[in-house]
Amino acid sequence: MKKRIVVIGMGIFGRNIVEELYENGFEVVAIDKDPGAVQGVRDHATKAIVADATDRDIVERVGIQEDDTVIISFGEDLAASTLITLNLKQNRIKTIIVKAPNRDHKAILEKVGATQVLIPEMEMAHKVARGIISPNVIDYIPLSDEYTIFEMAPPERFLGKSIGELQLRTRFHIEVIAVRELISDRFVMVPPASFVIDDGQVLLVVGREKDIQRIS
Repeated sequence: MKKRIVVIGMGIFGRNIVEELYENGFEVVAIDKDPGAVQGVRDHATKAIVADATDRDIVERVGIQEDDTVIISFGEDLAASTLITLNLKQNRIKTIIVKAPNRDHKAILEKVGATQVLIPEMEMAHKVARGIISPNVIDYIPLSDEYTIFEMAPPERFLGKSIGELQLRTRFHIEVIAVRELISDRFVMVPPASFVIDDGQVLLVVGREKDIQRIS
C-alpha cells in the first residue's frame, strides 16, 4: 500500500511538493480553497480537492487517516496553519508538517501539535551561507546540534593521498564514512585507511561544522 500524503495550500511551495511526490509514485491529495489553484495542480496529484481546510470537518470530508502525512503550506497565515494543525492533532493524525515564516510561528505550531515545522527561507539562506563559508561542501544532513553528515568535494591538497596519510580523524576530528565516485556512481562504504582520495570523488564525512570549515 502506497503512503498517502495530503498537502494543504497550493502556493509555490505546496504545489512543488505535490508535483515532486506524485512524480515519485506517492499517492498525493492536494487541497486548496481556490478553485484555480486546485485546477492548476489537478494533473499532478492523485486527487485535487477544493475545500477550506480550516473547516473542523475537513478530516472527515477528505477521509484523512491517522497514518497519512499532512503537509500544511500557508506561509504567513499563522491563524489558518494553527487551526488546521490543532484540528489534525485532535483527530490523532500522527505526522503533521507545517511551513512557517519564522521561529516565533514555529514555536506556536509545535505547541499545538506540529511534528515538524519548516522555515524554507531560513533554511535556504543557511545553505547558501554555508556554501560560501565552506565551498567544498555539496550537501549536509544534521545529526544533532553538534554533528552533521557532510557531502563534500575533497580539497586539492587531499588528492593522491590516503585517508590514513591525511590523518583526518586525529587532525580534523572527522570520519569518512563513504566515498562516491562521480563517473560510475559507485559507493565505497567505510573506506579503509589505505584508501587513496582522487579527483572525481565525493566524500561523505561525519563531523562538526567548525572542523569542516577548517578543511575548506
